[in-house]
Order: sequence, then C-alpha cells, then structure tokens
Amino acid sequence: MGTQTTDSTDPLHPLPMPGTRAGRDGLAALLARPRSALIGLDFDGTLAPIVADPEQARAHPRTVPALAALAPEVASVAVITGRPPEVAVRYGGFTGVPGLEHLTVLGHYGAERWDAATGTVTAPPPHPGVAAVRAELPALLDRVGAAEGTWIEEKGRALAVHTRRAADPQAAFEALRAPLADLATRHGLMVEPGRMVLELRPPGMDKGVALLDHARAIGAGCVVYAGDDLGDLPAFAAVDELRADGTPGLLICSGSTEVTELAERADLVVDGPEGVVDLLSALAAQLG
Repeated sequence: MGTQTTDSTDPLHPLPMPGTRAGRDGLAALLARPRSALIGLDFDGTLAPIVADPEQARAHPRTVPALAALAPEVASVAVITGRPPEVAVRYGGFTGVPGLEHLTVLGHYGAERWDAATGTVTAPPPHPGVAAVRAELPALLDRVGAAEGTWIEEKGRALAVHTRRAADPQAAFEALRAPLADLATRHGLMVEPGRMVLELRPPGMDKGVALLDHARAIGAGCVVYAGDDLGDLPAFAAVDELRADGTPGLLICSGSTEVTELAERADLVVDGPEGVVDLLSALAAQLG
C-alpha cells in the first residue's frame, strides 16, 4: 500500500502515513494516547535482517536506541518471536539497556516470557510431540531425499527445517511440505510455513494468541504490530479482532519480495528492518 509523509514536528524523523482509514485511526490513537499503547514487534525480518544462518541474526544496529527512546513513552513494548526468548534477548542486545526496563519478550509464540524487569523466563512444560518429532526428523529427511543444504534448527519447543541454503530453495521447500505435515500430525503438532522454512510446533502457539493475551492483560487502548512473514498473520488477525471490539490498531509490514500476504493486509509497508527502525525512531521523536 502507498504511503505519504505527515507534517512532522521533527523534520529529521518524518512519520509515514498509513494507507488505510483503520491504520490512520490507529496511528492517531497512538499519538493521542501513547501511555495506553502496546507496540508489538516480530524479531527476524522485522528488527533483525534475514540471514542464511539464523544463529548469525542480530538486531539492526539502531534497534536498541530506537526502542529505548520509544518504550518509556508507551504502555508496553513486546517482542513476539518464535525463537526462545533468551535467544532473542541475546541477539537483540536487550539486556540492561536504560529505557528498556519494562521490555517484554514473548518467545516460542508466547509459550515463554522474558521480562527485563526481572531478567527471568517463565514457561510451562514442553509438548511431548516435539521430542518425538526431534527423534524422527533426521531419518525422515533422508528417506524423502531432502535437497542438499536443507538443515534443522533446534528451537527448544519447536523444530524448523530450512531450505534457504539449497540450490533451489523454493523447490526444496515445496517438496517437504507434505511429509513434514504428515510427521507433525502424527505427533499432535502443526506446520507453519515461512520464508524458506517450515516450522513444526504445538497447536495454540501463535503470535495472535500471544498478542491478544498481552494486550488484554495490560488493558491496551491501542495496539501496533509489525511483522514480515506468514507467522505474523495471526497477529494481524488479532489486531483486526481488537479493532472490531473498539480498540484502534495499526498493522505494519516489514516489506520483502518473498512474502506478499502481509503487505496486502498491512496499513503501512516499510522497507524491511531499516524502515521499521526509522518508524520507531519517528514515533519516539513525535512522543518524546
């Protein structure tokens, strides 16, 4: 969706205008009542650029300064990710940062929670199906002839199969959809497709549930969510649900040519993590 620049009190941080009426209402509510606003953010592809090896992912260099400037002005900033929360905290550089004392990281799609105030992670017991899939997955990939370069990422409460390193990543991805779906179903799990990755995880773990639960727990009067991938669609749906109940919201897509569904649903599309950080900085400048 197209955007335009609003008149800004800080010309160094112009604030883009959402292309939808609902998005403009959400932005207006945020600017008018920031102390009731929840800012929800995906990590990979939104705060951190996508890289071939997820272990090398790091937040954009301006992410922490932007969040530290914005967080004290709003009710809550929550990073919602499929990663274990302690990994997102480490790769994000979120520990011990002035201004981020009340940052929350909802990892494993909300199954685990890290709070900056305590520095601790709280979590329920893991789903038994994950251990069963972990044991069977390598043999299954061999049996179906997974493309060279396909690899498994261990995520604790989930497992992800990546094809980005294969010679033909999309073909390798498509070839694995059905066998991984069968494996997941046998053990009570689900498969979530993403950007050249198929993640096997327990049902009921998604960013929409995490975002809704957190928004309702803090009594958010406005909800902003930024994401880049198919796994962020449930969070977009959660914002739509909140809007239907009268809570203004703003949907932001961290743009990519690999995933178009979010851009079609978003109120505002920005240019990847760089654009997300620019937007966070602009919001902080407006509110500070």
